[in-house]
Amino acid sequence: MVSIFKKIFLFYYEGFKGMTVGKKLWLIIIVKLFFMFAILKIFFFPDFLKTNFNSDAERGNYVIEQITSPINNN
Repeated sequence: MVSIFKKIFLFYYEGFKGMTVGKKLWLIIIVKLFFMFAILKIFFFPDFLKTNFNSDAERGNYVIEQITSPINNN
């Protein structure tokens, strides 16, 4: 069982080690993912429930209310 994991690891390790252009592309992908999840979340997606409600029960009730209440189209 251990040899299977070792073979899989060595397969990917050797593949990444032999890359030239791929290393730069993976670096770009990692930087882009970091930017999307870390930077954008901090500035554009504030924690609405934590800032507007004090307890978990209030948060839970608000979420249930939003999910189950019908939409009023006026």
